[in-house]
Amino acid sequence: MSSAAVAPLHRAVRFYAAPIGKKAVMAITGVILFGYVVGHLLGNLQIYAADHDQINRYAAFLHDPGRATLLWGVRALLLLSVVAHITASVQLWVLKREARPIGYVKKDDVPAAYAARTMLWSGPIIAAFIIFHILHLTAGSVLPLQEIAPNQPDVRANVISGFQHPAVALFYIVAMLLLCLHLYHGVWSMFQSMGVSHPRYTTGLKRFAAICAIAIAAGNISIPIAVMTGLLSN
Repeated sequence: MSSAAVAPLHRAVRFYAAPIGKKAVMAITGVILFGYVVGHLLGNLQIYAADHDQINRYAAFLHDPGRATLLWGVRALLLLSVVAHITASVQLWVLKREARPIGYVKKDDVPAAYAARTMLWSGPIIAAFIIFHILHLTAGSVLPLQEIAPNQPDVRANVISGFQHPAVALFYIVAMLLLCLHLYHGVWSMFQSMGVSHPRYTTGLKRFAAICAIAIAAGNISIPIAVMTGLLSN
């Protein structure tokens, strides 16, 4: 391999070895994952459509055989982003602990401080939930999947039947509350990593992060609650 080809790789490795490199990776993967979370929510909310087949048509559109390559490409990107995001997060936490074994006593921003403290463990828990979610609604390993036709799952019926089990619904709600905390700190940190940290914008950016986090969590949590209260039924 020529030195011209090796040099960019060495620069990338040196950049990532520094805290700023890890923060950049977290910011980039955070943008990717945030976009997915928003898109996933918009897809999920179609379960409220007056036309009960709407969410099934949406699922069929995503899983059309002609889009298989694109779908698997997106899945690979998301998996890579999750792994890189968690890895960089843990490495930054280790560096922070080594630099300051004893944390600050005073916390001026209690919600942000609490969200920051939960980032390390909320990330893996959310990742575990994603695996469970795939096993539940994609693989059918948790509960048997209902189908409209062969290889065409009835997404609406499967979501509703799943959330009729209190344990499944509770797990989903807890995961979404953790996601809310994770997004609040993550979106705010993303702006800081991108250099948008002027005191003039701090309050507005934190408010934006809080609104995004709460709206996404509330939208997702509304579905199991609607199922358990009978507002959504087959």
